Amino acid sequence: MTIRAWYITRIPALPIIPVTKILRLALLAVPALLAACAGPASLPTASASREVPLAAYVLLGEEGVPQARAITAAASCPAITVDGQTLAMTPRAQPATIAQRSANNPPEDAKPSAFPVLTCEATLPRQAASASIAGQALPLPKAAPQRIVVIGDTGCRLLKKENSYQNCNFAGEYPFVKVAEQAAAWHPDLVIHVGDYHYRESPCPADHPGCAGSPWGYGWDAWQADFFAPGAALLKAAPWVVARGNHESCLRAGQGWWRFLDPRALQAGRDCNREADDDLGNYSDPYAIPLGQDTQLLVLDTANTSWHGFQPSDVAWEKYRANYRQLDALSRRAPHNLVLMHHPLLALGADTDKSSGNMFIIKGDLGLQQSFGSLNPALFPAGVQTVLSGHVHLWEQISFASDHPSQLVAGFSGTAEDIVPVPMPPPPGVTPAPGAAIEHISLWQDGFGYMTMERQGVEQWHIEVHDLQGRVRNRCRVDGRHSACEQLLVR
Repeated sequence: MTIRAWYITRIPALPIIPVTKILRLALLAVPALLAACAGPASLPTASASREVPLAAYVLLGEEGVPQARAITAAASCPAITVDGQTLAMTPRAQPATIAQRSANNPPEDAKPSAFPVLTCEATLPRQAASASIAGQALPLPKAAPQRIVVIGDTGCRLLKKENSYQNCNFAGEYPFVKVAEQAAAWHPDLVIHVGDYHYRESPCPADHPGCAGSPWGYGWDAWQADFFAPGAALLKAAPWVVARGNHESCLRAGQGWWRFLDPRALQAGRDCNREADDDLGNYSDPYAIPLGQDTQLLVLDTANTSWHGFQPSDVAWEKYRANYRQLDALSRRAPHNLVLMHHPLLALGADTDKSSGNMFIIKGDLGLQQSFGSLNPALFPAGVQTVLSGHVHLWEQISFASDHPSQLVAGFSGTAEDIVPVPMPPPPGVTPAPGAAIEHISLWQDGFGYMTMERQGVEQWHIEVHDLQGRVRNRCRVDGRHSACEQLLVR
């Protein structure tokens, strides 16, 4: 309640009230006084903003604990109402303009990162029945989600060094808003994003009307245009689990990642603001989210890996070896595990050599294969059945006759697609990783959409691949470590 000053202009004559009546009124007032004494701890401060936030959403963090977030242009955090009780949110990141640092852009196309917004957070009780911010209802998690949407690589690509400018202004060529709306209409219990949210890194050239007027750089305006505005419908539909992609490394959009999306507490130095702190900001520990039925989703940060591989002297080499040991320990806590990581170790892609013009096949991420493989030639702990990834801009499913988990890739939800055809079936002897013998493979290229997963049993999932109209383009079944689809190549 806003406290206003009360001015007394006239004190009227007070009637004489019997003492017994005064005592009776005092006794009636005691419960209200006690409630008032207990109340301030749960009420927002007088400075709490009542403005509708620019974005409000729920992330699942370590052990599946739900974290409510709000981004606001107001000077103070909004209040959050949980099961009828109004609470104050805590500031996570204050408005700031962060000095320009070594960037992915050439110097003439680099600038400071402006965040004229306040990021706020609040941990929600696991058993909360309702929650809202400024009257906007928040989606709450289910202990055992049955319907899961998987999307990835959703931003609009503007990158000068690759002369790559996607037509962000045309819904047919940058359709993330359509993907988000269709996926929300499917009524998921949970949304999984496999990474790469931010792509608007360079200014749109004057001769590209398809992206004219687009914000660019690594500040709030680009984040809003690339993720929060087009993804609004899906942010309202269900809680999210988010993987960090290479586009959110400290060299690129890592500042926004730590401000807006990572579900854990923001630590000093782990914000990508200073290049000197990048060995802290570029890495984080994996964590587990229970999915019910003795199943976990293990979330791994692979933002700073390299497709070209590592030397044992590289910082990343030992960082990812440590991550593997943590992943192994987490996987032993439950018999059934899905891994969420942006970079696929067990997928195939294709590209064209710029000098010769010849097609070549891209295999799984070499840096992670080297670091993980130095500890386990099978690359993943024995308790991992399925891996969800992005990075390759297509949809893909691979199952193996060897001792490897199934790999699903969902990097097809907005960013310009990888259109160099992957040979199907792959040529004899071609495999994404040493010793990985392909059993079943399915592919969809040059098509935008989203993937859905419906639980059918302890280790069984029904997979559907949806296009921009929500139509099902392929169906698959995951059963433990194995998977197979109806179609080899979706057309």
